[in-house]
Amino acid sequence: MLVIAGSGAAYYATHAGTRSITSFRTTEIKRGDLLSTINATGTIEPEEVVNVGAQVMGLILEFGSDPRNPDKAIDYGSVVEKGTVLAKIDPTPYEGAVEQAEAAYQGSLAGLLQFKAKLLQTEQDRKRAEALRTIMDIPGTNRPIKGIADSDYDQAVANHEMAKANVAVGEAAVARDKAALRIVKTNLGYTTITSPIRGVILDRRVNIGQTVVASLNAPSLFLIAKDLSKMQAWASVNEADIGRIQLDMPVRFTVDAHPDQTFRGKVTQIRLNAQMTQNVVTYTVIVTTDNSSGKLLPYLTANLQFEVDQRSDVLLAPNAALRWMPSTEQIDPTVNKASIVPELASAQHRGYLWFSSRSGFVRPLEVTIGVSDGTMTEISGSDVKEGMKVIAGEEGDEDVDVKETAADGEKTSNPFLPKPPKGSKPPPGPM
Repeated sequence: MLVIAGSGAAYYATHAGTRSITSFRTTEIKRGDLLSTINATGTIEPEEVVNVGAQVMGLILEFGSDPRNPDKAIDYGSVVEKGTVLAKIDPTPYEGAVEQAEAAYQGSLAGLLQFKAKLLQTEQDRKRAEALRTIMDIPGTNRPIKGIADSDYDQAVANHEMAKANVAVGEAAVARDKAALRIVKTNLGYTTITSPIRGVILDRRVNIGQTVVASLNAPSLFLIAKDLSKMQAWASVNEADIGRIQLDMPVRFTVDAHPDQTFRGKVTQIRLNAQMTQNVVTYTVIVTTDNSSGKLLPYLTANLQFEVDQRSDVLLAPNAALRWMPSTEQIDPTVNKASIVPELASAQHRGYLWFSSRSGFVRPLEVTIGVSDGTMTEISGSDVKEGMKVIAGEEGDEDVDVKETAADGEKTSNPFLPKPPKGSKPPPGPM
């Protein structure tokens, strides 16, 4: 008995003085509301934008008057009505073209009158030739005679038919010159550029004295937003999240111009023309929102949250607690370690929470995982209780020599030096 007692005391003195102390960070399981969202960034855009261009080339002479301030010219931010004059291009060359076309049109009309008069003359000549061509019998003779030679009759018929053809040519010339006159008049009208809609001038892209050149693409002069009381947020959604976006899904978003205010809208369009940037595929999702307050300005950057799912009065656990997994040595020996599958959460929507037992080890608590907002996750289970403390991480993980600490309480260590592995003995000191 004395030998056994002595051996035990010696073992304790040698080994029991060094033990592993782990301090865990714990958190409580709480009950509350949870909103699962998809985050994205986007740009505020007007619901409808019209790009007003020039269809003819020329020099910008002047801008139109602002309808709300006649003494001021059309400029950025001007509110215009449909038909408001925006700008005028120098009409001089187009007025000359109209005069030329008008003269040509009048000349073709006069030519048509000449052709019709000639037609009337040839028609009468043909009628007389037909009358003289009738075979007449002279009394007392058996010999019939004609009043006109066959060649003269044929000439009269030919002249008549040619006159009819000339009338058709004259009518075609009149139609041609009339169309040409209409074109040049239209081009003259294009020198006065008017607003096609009621809206607000977002951008003025020309100055007085600048020459615009209309080629294959009409040059852009003004950008007009139709109605700024309704705005859209064009959000770029990652391909991994686009499958959960649905039409009419509620959306909340903020803009840097008003960081303390949350705006709300809904999904009205999911565009299918995906874009790839540095191997990242994104889709454009259109969110429509009310802007009757006028606080949302075009082209502001928006931080959007698509409200995918919402839970009320459910048990919540931090995501850090669901991610944390202990080492094998920290698990209570009575737990069947083979039954703990780390991949369980991703495979079956189930996972583990861990709590400290009285023995100093940790024990698992299997839970069912619900929706998450990126920070907290909905959990459920028969053994899950509100207020239960679970482990979210470790404060420190190092070996502490109790006897050495008690003898030398002021001993310090260099935090930049590597630490020995757990359970290893310190290197021998200098002799």
